[in-house]
Amino acid sequence: MENDNTVLLNPPLFALDKDAPLHYAGEICGFRVHNGPLGSGSVQFEAVVLDRSTGEGLVRSKEPLDCESQREHSFTIQAYDCGEGPDGVNSKKSHKATVHVRVNDVNEFSPVFVERRYEASVPEDRLFDRIVRVEALDADCSPQYSQICFYDIITPNVPFAIDNDGNIKNTEPLDSKRQRVHTFWVTAFDCGKNRAQADAQVVVTVKPSCKPGWIGWTKRVEYTPGSGSIPLFPGLHLETCEETVWNIQATVELQTGHIGKGCDRDSYSDRSVRRLCGAVRGEVDLLPPPSPAANWTTALPTLPSSDSSLVFSFNGSNHVAVVPDLIVSALSGDHFTLQLWMRRGGANLQPSTTQSRGNRKEEETIVCSTVKNEDSYSHYSLSVHGCRLSLFYWPDVSAARPVKFLWKLEQVCDSEWHHLSLSVHYPSVTLYVDGVTFDPAIIHDNGAIPNPAPHQRMLIGACWGKTAEFAWPIVAGSREASGDERLRHLYVGGYHGLLSGVTVRPGSVEPHSVVECLYACREGLDFGDLETLGSGMKVHVNPSQSVLVLEGDDIESFNRAVQQVTYRNSLRFATPGVRPLKLTTSLRCFNEESCLSLKQLEGYLVVLQPDAPQISLSGVGPHLARPAPEFESPSGVPLFPELRIVCSLSHAINTAAQGMEGGALMSDAVAHTLDGCEVQPLGEELNLEKEELLVDMDLVRERGLEIINTTAYIAITGAESISVYEDVLRSVRYRLAKGSARFERRFRLSCSEMNGRYTSNELTLEVNFLHSLDSLYHPSHLLASQQQFLHPSHHSGELSGHTLPNPHRNSVVPGAATVIIMVCVGFLVVMVILGVFRIRSIHRRGDSARGGAKEGSSQWDDSALTIIVNPMETYESPMGISADTEGEGEEDEEAAESPDDASDDQRIIIKKEGKDGNARRY
Repeated sequence: MENDNTVLLNPPLFALDKDAPLHYAGEICGFRVHNGPLGSGSVQFEAVVLDRSTGEGLVRSKEPLDCESQREHSFTIQAYDCGEGPDGVNSKKSHKATVHVRVNDVNEFSPVFVERRYEASVPEDRLFDRIVRVEALDADCSPQYSQICFYDIITPNVPFAIDNDGNIKNTEPLDSKRQRVHTFWVTAFDCGKNRAQADAQVVVTVKPSCKPGWIGWTKRVEYTPGSGSIPLFPGLHLETCEETVWNIQATVELQTGHIGKGCDRDSYSDRSVRRLCGAVRGEVDLLPPPSPAANWTTALPTLPSSDSSLVFSFNGSNHVAVVPDLIVSALSGDHFTLQLWMRRGGANLQPSTTQSRGNRKEEETIVCSTVKNEDSYSHYSLSVHGCRLSLFYWPDVSAARPVKFLWKLEQVCDSEWHHLSLSVHYPSVTLYVDGVTFDPAIIHDNGAIPNPAPHQRMLIGACWGKTAEFAWPIVAGSREASGDERLRHLYVGGYHGLLSGVTVRPGSVEPHSVVECLYACREGLDFGDLETLGSGMKVHVNPSQSVLVLEGDDIESFNRAVQQVTYRNSLRFATPGVRPLKLTTSLRCFNEESCLSLKQLEGYLVVLQPDAPQISLSGVGPHLARPAPEFESPSGVPLFPELRIVCSLSHAINTAAQGMEGGALMSDAVAHTLDGCEVQPLGEELNLEKEELLVDMDLVRERGLEIINTTAYIAITGAESISVYEDVLRSVRYRLAKGSARFERRFRLSCSEMNGRYTSNELTLEVNFLHSLDSLYHPSHLLASQQQFLHPSHHSGELSGHTLPNPHRNSVVPGAATVIIMVCVGFLVVMVILGVFRIRSIHRRGDSARGGAKEGSSQWDDSALTIIVNPMETYESPMGISADTEGEGEEDEEAAESPDDASDDQRIIIKKEGKDGNARRY
């Protein structure tokens, strides 16, 4: 027994000696204990002889035994007789016998709970088989006393029950409104009926009815431009209401409906994006905006686009663009890069009947081209068929066999905008769709294919054919064909959908880094920190960064991952507006029948209005006065020689956003790049027979800018730095034809950036042409400049310190009054001479006020007469005498001494206000 030292042996311990029962002989003198397998017998146990004659012995422990420290012991015991005589001489030993000792347990310990307090939370109005499990342990060594036989709830009148395993359940549905928290005590008993030394407390919190779904969803998320990345769902977590799920998948979709074709095209046009991404120059626009120089796209219908590029619509029937031979001849060679934006199905976003899966109708041709390569012709066509994209390439139509490169792509038939970049370096062909590379399947055996005619031509939206089936005559973008030609030239494989930015660049193929930059988005969905992604979690973002997918199997890890989903925008001037936001969740459970189904969540991201950059034009005075002969020179006169353009920001730049992939180049360029400037003549348009605006075309071509020079304006477009635009605008010159009598012309200059979203101040320049009096007095000159007198004159500001009167509009004089006007002009010239003499005389008398002449004159009413003398010019009189108008003191004396010289040497402008209030300028 535990806590005792007597060993109850079964059978009892006896040792027998067969010697005669004589004194000493035949008696047992003692027992010896030897170590057993456990090695503790000789230390803890001993054996003593009770009766030497009978050999009865007793085994006992030296100290009381403890069952909890060691429950079983094993050792050997050996008996020996008394030998011969009392000294034990010649004593003999018995064989060894094995003794097994089992210590019987005593119920000396009470149960102890593992936790002193147990907590659980359950939703209301439900019955549970187990809410929480309590557990107690007993330190006794035997199963009888160490096992917990039953538990008991000692708190009366609680709606809970507990079983012998410690599982607690509710006996009735709980109501959170009636009682939110239930607290009670439980105890435990072992099989020896010992009660636990300390009872355990159980706390059950009743939650309101559980509704599976996302908790913490915010419908509206605001983004301040320049913030870099912000979390979209910082407090969002998924509630499954104790339902066991083994797979969770959430799809976050950001709809950038404000963008027409891909990312950031609302900020820059396709051509500007190419320049900013460092694309090699030399591309040829196959679908340019309609103009007199590019008339092959005139008949194609266009759709409005949020960017500055045109979107052309093709209906598969009569919408075809025939590229002129002059353009096609520059595209020869078997190395080229073809790029375009494509959306199948047209403007209604619905796939056409020819692109549904399984439909075996003909292919739809996007580009079909035959070009001349030295002495041979090569042919290629890019087509779509269902969800397949194919490039049919024929390196030599007279010798080599054609090769077909085939790609199966979901992007071809999803009725969304996609960017395609096809780099051909035959026999190698590389396709990039939205910046992602796709490998082709190559087909060499194409059967009997008729050779294309050895004629250089290119079509957009169809290809030429010889059969009448699925064909139509030439309609769009070509000359009117005769009846025979209509029968011979038929188009097949018409394209249904939208195209934009179709360009071909001959020569070496486009680098991969440039292609990635062309499609890289500066705004979209992202994941905060991949290192924090838990085990078993997966995250995927599509190339346009508009869809992010999370997948995992653990609720807690999944909730942490959802809170790491961010929206980032590295554009310094983010496009303001609303981006719809959707969250779709799919759950998979072990019991698929009762698995939860969560509805789609919808919200929106609001990008606030960014601080606009201030584009300031300065360094150009409101007036520019030069002698008329300078404007008649071949080079003309520069209008903005000292132009300064400054772009200032009213907010700090987020430098952290520049480190984002694909965003550094574009982000750095935004704040320091203009995309267009315009010089516009105010009033009537330019008369090309008498005047024109000149621009340094070498500088424009060197920088890759585009220019439109019309009689109404000059527009210079293209993404370039401020310094380049300053150089180009400073080279703008104004030139007059010989004998073009004009006295003034006004121009307006303005610039913009980011597709015209931000514009500069309007800089207005008034150009004054200074004429000599002798040329004005000449009758033929007056007749030539007659129209100038009939048009309104606009003046503002000051010219060389002389204040100009307010502008008035002339009334139109009929042609019959021309003679009367000439007589009046001659009379006014005489009066001017007298007026100058009068003014000089007054000045000599010390009166410096100009109005004094009017007040002191009793002979001539000049209250409505203004005389403007240009003080800036030095010129020679017909007599060879030099006069400097800046020396007014000397001029006064000369005018007083010789009135006739004033009419010969001085250039003056006379402005006379008539009785009708209209100003006439001579």
